[in-house]
Amino acid sequence: MGHNYAKPLTAEARMERVFSRLPEDWTVKMERQRGEKWTVLMERPDGMLHQETADSLIEALEEVWRALR
Repeated sequence: MGHNYAKPLTAEARMERVFSRLPEDWTVKMERQRGEKWTVLMERPDGMLHQETADSLIEALEEVWRALR
């Protein structure tokens, strides 16, 4: 009997998922200094903002998105 397991998303698919859900009126800033981790800052129109730092860009994007949605 076969099992239907979900295939893990690639980093590109995860990024597309986050970007496709971001409202156009949110501010998004992504940066990385040479040799450092990624830092992502998002701000909603109501002024609520959140910032995360992570080893990969997608990890930082997903964490900020979860905190603000």
